[in-house]
Amino acid sequence: MLLIALIDKFIPTFENPHEIRSVEAMDNKAEAARFKKLYRMGILTALAVAIHNFPEGIATFMSAINNPTAGIAIAIAIAIHNIPEGIAVSVPIFYATGSRKKAFILSFLSGVSEPVGAAIAYLVLLPFLNSGNSEIIFGTVMAGVAGIMVFISFDELLPSAEEYGEHHIAVYGLIGGMVIMAVSLLLLT
Repeated sequence: MLLIALIDKFIPTFENPHEIRSVEAMDNKAEAARFKKLYRMGILTALAVAIHNFPEGIATFMSAINNPTAGIAIAIAIAIHNIPEGIAVSVPIFYATGSRKKAFILSFLSGVSEPVGAAIAYLVLLPFLNSGNSEIIFGTVMAGVAGIMVFISFDELLPSAEEYGEHHIAVYGLIGGMVIMAVSLLLLT
């Protein structure tokens, strides 16, 4: 992957056969439609990230209850990956509206669902974690969190990156995330 990424990086855009090129200049209606679509994508991403963060808060809480050392490591990993999630929400909103305040508020609200998820997990799941089913509950929550984010990435974020011409950055980010996850698994085990 690194070799093809380097080759792709150094081939000039004009000669690269899979680079997106506009065929004709956009008129105002097309530009307005594009911004409307970008705004819609930002709102859907904010909603998707909020939905994703809710079980993520549950997973962080359950990890900390199960193993405090692992819980701290997971909390740090989640905090780090919340940075690109916030960017994924705020950038489309900012470019569609020009409002930093609106971009910040929507990004903040999508992240607030995480501590809400942890609080609800504390109230609802804590009695069940003392039973023999804690590993099943833990595995189910973790699988749900992973499934939600993978679906969002492949269904919404990568196609949007392709449409707006920054698909290489998205692919590099995806590959970089895989590398970071692999290295962190090696370091934690």
